[in-house]
Amino acid sequence: MTTHQTTASAFAAFERKMRSAGLSQTFIDNFRFYYEQLVQGATGYISRQEAQPVEALPSYHELDASLQRAGEEALRRAFVLKLNGGLGTSMGIDGPKSLLPVKGELTFLDIIVRQVLALRKRFDVSIPLVLMNSFHTRDATLRALEAYPELKIQGVPLDFMQHMEPKVWKETLSPAEWPADPEKEWCPPGHGDIYPALIDSGMLSTLLDAGYEYAFVSNVDNLGAVLDLAILGHFAHNRIPFLMEVAQRTPADRKGGHLARSSDGRLILRESAQCPPEEEAEFQDIHLYRYFNTNNLWINLRALAETLERRHGVLGLPLIRNEKPIDPTDPTTPRVYQLETAMGSAIGVFEGAQAICVPRSRFAPVKKNSDLLVLMSDAYHLNEDYTLSLAPECNGTPPVATLDDRYYLLYEAMKARFPAGAPSLRRCISLTVRGDVTFGANVTVAGRVVIEAPEGEPLRIPDGAVLEEATSRDRS
Repeated sequence: MTTHQTTASAFAAFERKMRSAGLSQTFIDNFRFYYEQLVQGATGYISRQEAQPVEALPSYHELDASLQRAGEEALRRAFVLKLNGGLGTSMGIDGPKSLLPVKGELTFLDIIVRQVLALRKRFDVSIPLVLMNSFHTRDATLRALEAYPELKIQGVPLDFMQHMEPKVWKETLSPAEWPADPEKEWCPPGHGDIYPALIDSGMLSTLLDAGYEYAFVSNVDNLGAVLDLAILGHFAHNRIPFLMEVAQRTPADRKGGHLARSSDGRLILRESAQCPPEEEAEFQDIHLYRYFNTNNLWINLRALAETLERRHGVLGLPLIRNEKPIDPTDPTTPRVYQLETAMGSAIGVFEGAQAICVPRSRFAPVKKNSDLLVLMSDAYHLNEDYTLSLAPECNGTPPVATLDDRYYLLYEAMKARFPAGAPSLRRCISLTVRGDVTFGANVTVAGRVVIEAPEGEPLRIPDGAVLEEATSRDRS
C-alpha cells in the first residue's frame, strides 16, 4: 500500500467525524492538507535557512499627507474585521474576553463599536464592523451588540463563524475521543482559519457584492488597532494585496513570532512554535530579527478571492503543530496534536505582499491581568472618538506591570486586590508585585517600583499612597 493510500485510509475517520459535525468540504480539504503533512512527519519547523533576517522596512512615519487623502477616498470600500473567537479562560473568565470591562464600565467590544461609529460619523461613510466568532463566543457577543442597533448595515451580517476541527491523538494520529467530555475532542484551528471561514460563511462574497474591498483585520483585545487612514491610503493606492503591520522587537518580545525573509526573497512569518529547538537563542535575538507581527493585517478581498480560487480554497499556510493534553485543565491527560495556522503567515502566499513598521501604540494586546491593569489605568486616555492614547508622562512607552500569578492570575482575584480600580500609572515605568498585595484608593506609582508582601502574609497599600523608586530615573 502506498503512503498516499495509507494517509487516505487514516483520514477517512476524520472525514466521517467532520461530516457528521456539519463541516464543509472546503474546510475538510484544508484539514486534510495539514493532516497529510503531519502523517509525513512534518514538525512545522522553519529553519534559519528559510527564515533570514529582514534588514529594513517602510515606516509609518514616512507616509505623507497624500496617502491620508487616498485613505479617505478608499474608506467607502473598507471595513473592520475583529477576531473574537477567544474566551478569557487563561484569566479565569468563562465568557468572551471582548466583554471584559476595560475603561470604567466599557468593555473591549463597547470601545471597538464606538470607534467604528465615530469614524462613520466623522466621514459620513457606512463602515461595517464584522466579527469572526467561535461557537463559544457568538451568542454572548451578539446579545451585547443588541445595545447598538445603529451598528447594523443592510446586507452585511455582524459576524461569521470560525471552524472547529478534530484533535489528533499524538501516538496513533487518529481522531481523539474523550467520552467524558466530547467537546474536548474539538479545538479551534488557529486564526489562519479566517480564510476558509470567510468562504464557507458566504461573508467573502457578501462583502465583495456590497462593494467592500479593503479589510482591516486585528485581534479584539488590541484596542490600539484602529483603522488608520494613512495606512489604508498606502495599502489602496499602491494596490498591495496583503499588508502586515509590524513593530520593532524589544526584550519583552523575544519569545513572540517575528518577520523573516525566505530564501527566495518572500516575506514570511515565523512563530515560536515553528522555531527548531536548537535555534531558539537566535530566534530570540531581537537585533537579528528586528520586527514582530502585531497581527494587524490589511487584506484586499479581490486578491484573496482570486488566490483562493486558484488554490481551490486551500491557501496552504505553514503548519503549526501544537502539542497539548486533550483536557487543557488536566496536564496528566493523554497528549494530542492541534493542527493550527496563523493568519499572518499568508504574507508568504500573496504575490507582492508587504509589511510596514508602525508605532508601538498600535499594539496594546491584553493577554494577562497585568496587561489589563495598565490599560485600565490613567496611563491610557480614552479620547472623544474612543481611540486610546498614552498619557504624555509615558513619553510614548506604556508602563510594564508584572503581577504575581499566585494572587492575580484570575480576573476576580485581581479585581479583589484593586477594589478601587487601577492605581495611577501615568508616571510609572514598571510595577512589580510579589505576594498578596491589596491596593487602596488613589494610589500613585512613579518610576520603577517593586512591592513585596511578607511570605504568606497579606499587605495592604493605604489609600492615597505614593509609591516611588528610591532614585528617580528617566525612561531611557
